[in-house]
Amino acid sequence: MLQEHPLVVQRTARYYTIGQFSENTRNIWFCLHGFGQLAQYFGRKFADLAHDDTLIVVPEGLSRSYLDMNYQRVGASWMTREDAAHEIDDYVVYLNSLYNLILAEHTNTGPKRHITVLGFSQGAATACRWLNNGGDKSGRIQVDRLILWAGYFPKGLSDLIDANVLTDTETHYVYGRQDEYISALPDIDAYLNRLKTDVPNLKITTFDGAHRVDPEVLKTLVTTPKPIA
Repeated sequence: MLQEHPLVVQRTARYYTIGQFSENTRNIWFCLHGFGQLAQYFGRKFADLAHDDTLIVVPEGLSRSYLDMNYQRVGASWMTREDAAHEIDDYVVYLNSLYNLILAEHTNTGPKRHITVLGFSQGAATACRWLNNGGDKSGRIQVDRLILWAGYFPKGLSDLIDANVLTDTETHYVYGRQDEYISALPDIDAYLNRLKTDVPNLKITTFDGAHRVDPEVLKTLVTTPKPIA
């Protein structure tokens, strides 16, 4: 009889950064790509946000595959429905490790850091699960702002994250009016109302555009005052 067995193994993950962490760093962004994307290209969307006081961190999903029959295009993903529970566990451990790597050595030095997590498309659900499950014995990871960009949550946000986790977190949902996935919903207003019911402090932003991160729209969301040292 065929039996399934889980085996935890060591993996090598890949991430990219824009900017350098220094004593002047006040803002840190963790930007999670969508299905079939690579971090090195997705990260270019955030180049204009990087300044002397801002560090951009772009992790890449642990699973990669070819996207065309010529085996030229490669993309990464965070998970599929196959063995989903273990894939979620794996990427939460990975993202926790990255968060700690970036922040641990600088916790007690320099100004207080403002942390933003942005998830695009599949990365939006990934971001929710990470914030809901991430952290260690001392508590959850600390995030000041969550931006869910063009994510689709068929069962609502409560299926992915406890609203109490976001009580003190500035939370946004952003999508393009011509997004081929969101605009195909039979009742967009009902869908958005469900999201706001799940997360009462949710702020919704729309723009003229398709299923993509628009750098100009992104700039309009960067309104939180920088922490004072």
